[in-house]
Amino acid sequence: MSARLHPQPVTLDLGGPIVRSWAYGQTVPGPLLRVTAGEVLRAEVVNALPADTSVHWHGIALRNDMDGVPGLTQDPIRGGESFTYEFTAPDPGTYFYHPHVGIQLDRGLYGVLIVDDPHEPGGYDAEWLVVLDDWVDGTGRTPDEVLAGLAGSGGAPNGPGGGAPNGPGGHDMGGAQGMTATSGMGHDMGGAGAMAGMGAMGATSTSPILGGAGDVTYPYYLVNGRIPAAPEVFRGKPGQRVRIRVVNAGSDTAFRLALGGHSLRVTHSDGFPVQPVEADAVVIGMGERFDLQVTLGDGVFPLVALAEGKAGAARALVRTGSGTVPAESVRPRELDRRVVLGNDLRASPDVLLPPRPVQRSHDLVLAGSMAPYRWTINGATFAQSQPLPVRQGERVLLRFANHSGMFHPMHVHGHTFALPGGGARKDTVIVRPMQTVQVELEADNPGQWATHCHNIYHAETGMMVALSYRA
Repeated sequence: MSARLHPQPVTLDLGGPIVRSWAYGQTVPGPLLRVTAGEVLRAEVVNALPADTSVHWHGIALRNDMDGVPGLTQDPIRGGESFTYEFTAPDPGTYFYHPHVGIQLDRGLYGVLIVDDPHEPGGYDAEWLVVLDDWVDGTGRTPDEVLAGLAGSGGAPNGPGGGAPNGPGGHDMGGAQGMTATSGMGHDMGGAGAMAGMGAMGATSTSPILGGAGDVTYPYYLVNGRIPAAPEVFRGKPGQRVRIRVVNAGSDTAFRLALGGHSLRVTHSDGFPVQPVEADAVVIGMGERFDLQVTLGDGVFPLVALAEGKAGAARALVRTGSGTVPAESVRPRELDRRVVLGNDLRASPDVLLPPRPVQRSHDLVLAGSMAPYRWTINGATFAQSQPLPVRQGERVLLRFANHSGMFHPMHVHGHTFALPGGGARKDTVIVRPMQTVQVELEADNPGQWATHCHNIYHAETGMMVALSYRA
């Protein structure tokens, strides 16, 4: 498949608010890219931005020189220049693409990549894409100004492109340290106050599920580029089974998603199948993707994604028949019932990692501070960090130990990993405050691979390290 992406300054209508931002073409999200597993994707990126950029293919176990991390896997794509990414998409699933330069993701630069399974039996009547985002650009602040405010500098750190010059993609990757554990299946939100009192190191928000839930206050939360007052409308018929592919493209916000009047059947996480779980709501960290199945009722229903721990929500509507449109402020009761995280899920038997002894292990201690605004792995920012060595063919254990009061969605490029005890195959996992999450991966894709928090503000100020293959 061949595609062309054209990152450029644009004027966007979010459903009322008109904003100036950057996007891949004229829409947010950008163009849907769709290939079949094993097919080659060839994507030419023509950069019309007033800044360097790149494209990272989030979750794809691709060849290293196509991973899109300037300073680690490629030179940046300069303004007015182009670069062609060409790689085989090996694994079916729901993925997305975005820049890996500064905090450009917190503009409109993202889109969905679906890799279809030619052998999938289907079992659903329709497919919907739900892309969640937190939005600030063009509302009186740019993401670079937000970062400068967090850093206390009062100005954009490096001009219109943002990003410090001394790390991959411009990341001055301040140190971070952390610990995360999986929770019990299904979080009963009736008593969800267990973590609410935990300090969040100056965080602007606190979640009863995640602890410190983010640093940035956003004026808008979006579903498919639309604000709640002018929502996307998904149409179907009563009794239809729908596959919903959900992507959290947000930069600082996890979302708790539910469809009023319906239960959700969780079938995939980060592209890979899981043992199906019935839930009322799912919590989706930044960079995570979930595939859900629902059997549609008759009427008009709110699809609501709470900004977890923050004030506000993203919203869409599902219409299968006549009925009154729910109020914009409606909070489906499902949001406070059986709530599932990706950490809770178990892998489908056909995608379990085969049992083998661990041959190498690394501790990644996640830490940081709000003043100064700096996030680290093993006490170092990316610019000062020591790469984590691995060798081809090893089984590698990573221990993400969160020593901060904030949750961190930790993402490993170029690989999927397995959560303990037959847990889900993922590439992004939530690590909650003062907890530890262990993951195992096969070192089967040589190169230099970014491993970082997918809170883009944490990554940009230090919470990244390289997983480095050695001879």
